[in-house]
Amino acid sequence: MDDFQGKVAVITGAASGMGREFATLAASLGMKLVLGDVQRKALEKAAEELMDGGAEVIAMVCDVRKSAHVQELADSAMARFGAVHLVFNNAGVGAGGLIWENSEEDWEWVLGVNLYGVVNGVRAFIPVMLECAAKDPAYRGYVVNTASMAGLINSPALGLYNVSKHAVVALTETLYHDLKLVDAPIGTSVLCPYFIPTQIAHSHKHRPDELRTDEIMTASQMAAQALTEKAVGSGKVSAAQVAQLTFDAIRAERFYVFSHPQALKAVADHADALVHGRQPPDPYAATPHLRDILKVGLKGRH
Repeated sequence: MDDFQGKVAVITGAASGMGREFATLAASLGMKLVLGDVQRKALEKAAEELMDGGAEVIAMVCDVRKSAHVQELADSAMARFGAVHLVFNNAGVGAGGLIWENSEEDWEWVLGVNLYGVVNGVRAFIPVMLECAAKDPAYRGYVVNTASMAGLINSPALGLYNVSKHAVVALTETLYHDLKLVDAPIGTSVLCPYFIPTQIAHSHKHRPDELRTDEIMTASQMAAQALTEKAVGSGKVSAAQVAQLTFDAIRAERFYVFSHPQALKAVADHADALVHGRQPPDPYAATPHLRDILKVGLKGRH
């Protein structure tokens, strides 16, 4: 897919971070925008700025955990613009801690956004895109699902996040094969960013009330929070750069999109250990300072 002018892009998690940059870049390419996010004020501000720049925009409060919300996004896109060409299933949240210390509410929240948000996006938009293709022989569509390097390696004290992002990688690889199986004119990519300066370290502020608990954060959860804040805050690759890398991948129909290719050494080490039956390697071998943040945070927990 390389012709974006006049096409329709749908973006979840569009009010900030990578989603906001996807929207900015899509608008600069002449695309019409359908934006969803749980942050009402930030979403309204983003939509206003984009419209001031000349973009056609629909902005809707959308909790991607809820299939009805995502379906409403799809229905609104079709009612307003009559087609959907590019979908970014991008909304995401973060949580950490020793894996047995995560509560049921933690699991429901993170899997609800990170995994079911993508599931709901695929279920709502792929049928719509197939209908568009059936009506127009020249139609080309594309889906980008945001996973993470945490979908390819398994760092300690981030197990809940790792599980959600591994599932997104598996879902997207399967989606790629399924689309090929039915000869659909729809491409797909999985985006695996590493530590990017976004607000994901503070995503807990937007956690729904029904999934909050009165439990005090454990030492491991506080350590994971500190690690995330440190690593994300010091990230050298910007969200805008990731957006550009992603659109380049769409043009080239490149499936795997990495913000930090140098981090693939840890992925290769993991695959090598798997093939040769060795113990899982240290994912922080190349970044021991990150492991040290966790260790310092865990001191005195017993």
